[in-house]
Parts: sequence; structure tokens; C-alpha cells
Amino acid sequence: MGGWDQWRENAVLRLLIGLLVVAAVATVVGLAVLWPNGQGRVAVLAEAAEIGLLSDRFSADVDEVIDEDCSFATENNEWDCRTLVVIPDSGPDAGQLLALPEFVRGPGLPVPDVQAGDRVIIDYEPTTGFYSYGDKDRRGSLLLLVLLFAAMVMVLGRSQGVLALAAMITTVVILVGFVAGSVLDGNDPIAVCLVAASAIAFLTLYLTHGFNPTTTTALIGTLAALCLTLVISSVFFALAGFTGLATEEGLVLPIIANDIDLTGLLLGGAMISALGALDDVTVTQAATVAELRHQSPDMSRRQLFASGIRVGREHIGATVNTLLLAYAGVSLPLVLLFVVSNQPLALIANSELVAVEIVRTLCGSFGLIAAVPITTWLASMVASAQVVDASSGDDDSVDRESSAGSIDPVMAKPEPEPEVTAPERPAIDADWDDFAPRDEADPF
Repeated sequence: MGGWDQWRENAVLRLLIGLLVVAAVATVVGLAVLWPNGQGRVAVLAEAAEIGLLSDRFSADVDEVIDEDCSFATENNEWDCRTLVVIPDSGPDAGQLLALPEFVRGPGLPVPDVQAGDRVIIDYEPTTGFYSYGDKDRRGSLLLLVLLFAAMVMVLGRSQGVLALAAMITTVVILVGFVAGSVLDGNDPIAVCLVAASAIAFLTLYLTHGFNPTTTTALIGTLAALCLTLVISSVFFALAGFTGLATEEGLVLPIIANDIDLTGLLLGGAMISALGALDDVTVTQAATVAELRHQSPDMSRRQLFASGIRVGREHIGATVNTLLLAYAGVSLPLVLLFVVSNQPLALIANSELVAVEIVRTLCGSFGLIAAVPITTWLASMVASAQVVDASSGDDDSVDRESSAGSIDPVMAKPEPEPEVTAPERPAIDADWDDFAPRDEADPF
């Protein structure tokens, strides 16, 4: 899309840059004002500890797995149990053999599937000195997966792959360090998530794709579509009357943090979840228009927009279905439970657990659909305006000069050479003999 010199010389492009600067300043101010001070997290931890929701966690090796009758079993009431004997790596009983509370074995009952030598995580309650099984220790396999993923990204993406990994780490830092801490401090979740989404968009787009006009156009389209997504989501979240209490997390959070707005947290989460798909759409559309202009410099603004929209339609269809599959995949166990409940589909959709995902998907799809024409229009304006600056005219004047015979030598195309067509072959019926070797003197 040309260089920054052409952006500075064009009024339309200067306006876009001005709007982007305003958004950047607002984002920085929002980060400064809403940055967490840690007091909310400390208060929540204290409340959770007071009601017994906190416990220490230690790594441990499984020394023995004992499957035998339960300690409370009788001759007339037999029960089969599993007991894990572990050796903690740290904590007050590090290096000692500990027998964890037994698990009742039976159909549908949660029993740890571990063997001697496996690594597990155990919970420890300091006030009572009570140990219990927490989970399998998966950190080794997770680390291996992360390293393999990072290696593949760097090998195939090279320097841009490294930048993409840096952008991913930046996103995690913003979500964990800023969003979680700021919401726990009692700040408005919608404002926090909006500032976080804007910061993620600025940092990740420029970090991954470089500081250039194409990325800038995509960023403007992303922020515009994100604001539209927020408006639409706010309306329908309010109409649906979501409480945020339909999940286990939603029930626990108000107990330890009374001032958290669960509905706003749902809305903010929906906005951030749509951001990833928005980045993909806007970058693709801006790059498509830029490539069209590079390959066909004589395309008018209208032609650029129409061609970009045709590509965008295909992208919309794939991306909207991707959002649906992402939400459905996460909620698949819940979908199965609703199916076996033998309830009408309308009542299943009315449940808050399902309705939240429906509203998220559809409102996010609104933003995706809007991102295509917004970004394509911006990109076509930028590309055509830069050619205008280079030729000291506009699209219409170029067309008028061309029709009058005064053609810009930069924009002119050579006259097409006459096509040379091969001699027409006689129409014959296909026959198996056609596949046999021919006499070289026979051209047909």
C-alpha cells in the first residue's frame, strides 16, 4: 500500500492516522487508570483462605497403588476402594510415605488412573494438616507440547514466527497480569476488557505483521468492528438477562469477591474471544487489497473494493463456522447432557449455559461480518488514494484523461498482441484407437 510518505501527503490517510492515535492514547490512559494495585487479589485470597477454599499444592511420586476393600466395608455391605501411597517432593512431609484418602471404585465414580512411578499433585490444608489427591502432574507433557509448537512456528515462520510467539506471550501477560488483577480490584469488567482488547490489537498486530500501512489499515478495521461487536453484544446480553451464575465459577466468584459484575465479565469475555477472529479477517482483507493494487495498479477504487469483498465472503463463511465449532466443542459434554434430558430444543437453547454461547457466537459473527466491508473499504481508500497522490489526480481524472487520449505513461498498458490460435481440428468421434501410437506424419 505504499510508504508512509504517501500517507502523510493524503488527507484521508491522515484522518485515519489521527483516529488511530486517539485510540492509542485512550488505550494507554485506560491501562494507566485501570492498572491493578494488587489489593483486590490480596483481599480475595484472604476471603478464600478464611472459608477454606485455598490449599497448598505439592508435587509427589506415586509409590504404591492399593486396590482393596474399603475401610468402612462390612460383610453385608462390600465396597471396593483405591488408596494412593505417595512421596511428596516438598512441604512439611517431604520425602515421607503418605497414604491419601481412599477412593470408592465403581461405575461412573471418579477414581485416579495412576500407577506406581507416576507424578501427581497433592493438596495440603495447613490448618488441619490434611492431604488429598489433586490431579495428575501434566507439566512435563505440556512443556514438551509447548516446545514442539514453538519449534514448528519458528522453523516454518522464521523471524515472523518468533514475533508471533512474542505476540502470544504478550496476550497472556495482558490477560493474566492486567485483566484478572484489574477486575479483582473492583473495576468495571467491560471497561477493563475493552482496554485490554485494544492493547492486544495494537501490540500483537504491529509485533507480528510489522509497522506498515497494511497493518495500520487492518488495525483500524479491527478496532471499528470490535466497537460494533461491543454495542451489539451489550444490547442482546441485556435483553437475554444473563446473570453469570450458570457455571461453577460464577457461583464461587461472588462468595470470595462480592463486587465483581458477573454479567459484565461475561460480556467482556465475549468481546475478547471475538478479537482473535477479527484480527485474522482484517489482516487478510487489508493484505488482499494491497496485493490487488500491487498486481493491477490501474484498478479503480470501486474495483478494488468489489474484488476484496468477493474474497471476504469466502472468509466470512469459514470464520463464522469456526466460531460455532469452537464454542460447540468446548460445550460438547454439556450438549450431551441436554440431549439426554429429553427437553425440546427451544428450552435447551433457553438455558443460560447454552444461551450465552449462542449470543456470543452470533454477536461475534456480527463483528466478523462487519469487519470485511469496513476493512476492505479502508484498504481500497488507502490504496487508491496513494495512487492518486503518485499521479497527481484522482481515479475519475485518470479515467477521463485515458478516454481523451492523454494517458499517464506510468499507468499505461502496452497494446495486447494479436492472439495466435492453433488450427482447428476436425470433429471426430472418440475411439479406443485414438490412444494407439500415431504416425509422426499424421498431425491429428
